[in-house]
Amino acid sequence: MSRPLISICIPAYQRINYLERLLRSIEQQTFRDFEIIVTDDSPDNSVALMVDKYHHLNIRYKKNEVALGTPANWNSGIKQCRGEWIKLIHDDDWFSSPDSLQIFADHTKMGKKFIFSAYANHFEDGKTPVEQKFLPDSWARKILREPMTLLAYNVIGPPSVIMVHRSITELYDEALKWRVDMEYYVRLLNMLNGYEYINDVLVNVGVSESQVTQSCIYKPNVELPEGKRLLDKHGDFRLKNIWVYDAWWRLLRNMDIRSNQQLEQYAPGDWPLVIKRMVKDLSKIPSLLLRFGILSKSFMFVSYLKNKSTLSHHQ
Repeated sequence: MSRPLISICIPAYQRINYLERLLRSIEQQTFRDFEIIVTDDSPDNSVALMVDKYHHLNIRYKKNEVALGTPANWNSGIKQCRGEWIKLIHDDDWFSSPDSLQIFADHTKMGKKFIFSAYANHFEDGKTPVEQKFLPDSWARKILREPMTLLAYNVIGPPSVIMVHRSITELYDEALKWRVDMEYYVRLLNMLNGYEYINDVLVNVGVSESQVTQSCIYKPNVELPEGKRLLDKHGDFRLKNIWVYDAWWRLLRNMDIRSNQQLEQYAPGDWPLVIKRMVKDLSKIPSLLLRFGILSKSFMFVSYLKNKSTLSHHQ
């Protein structure tokens, strides 16, 4: 069997109306050298029945005997891909035009193994305007110089907007839920030191209240364990970059972390000295003052100058 150029990997869970929208957008693609892999975490057969309606596409379906959850279900699909390139796309996202896959395919000839495009957020509330997201010029080099700046601002976007070459064996960290895509991109950028960006909106991203953002952002029981895992995996030396330091400052400020006891409460273990000192600096500033962005930024800069000497060096 010849290998398709692109494997479209769809981790699915019950939402058949969304899934049909995605499959319809794939059906309309002008580029045809692809396969589809659907890995299903649903407790019923609704996804299987929907997939069967699109049997005319080159589609393979796998029902998980036990629900894997995210991102393990993402990884399960990735491992089953036969294509030269792997295009993960979530079941509530869809291709924005019939030429989307063709444009992705055209950019595989540029020599990079990590490709991502601009995208559009479509809000399910029916009130919020569509929000197009492009890579800011000022961040194009920044994420190469220090990939961990993605902690400050994930300018790449969700996994649905990226495509990677099959030679990349990295998988998503299954211990993470909220920072999982960002941490994956950090590893890719550290490894490849390059990417191909497509400045066209090729993917539409469905945004709803039920998504992980609502249950994770600024929640210390999620943010602190995941933040500590990032530090353990990638090193505290990355806070030498002021954008990374500022991202941590804002994270701790917005969760009102004012003591090392709070750090230990939510994420037991050995926290880096720089984080402990940052918490100490925050605890000395009245919360009311920290609400003013320009004041908070000034306090952060003073803290950065004072504490950056405590950071470990990159080994």
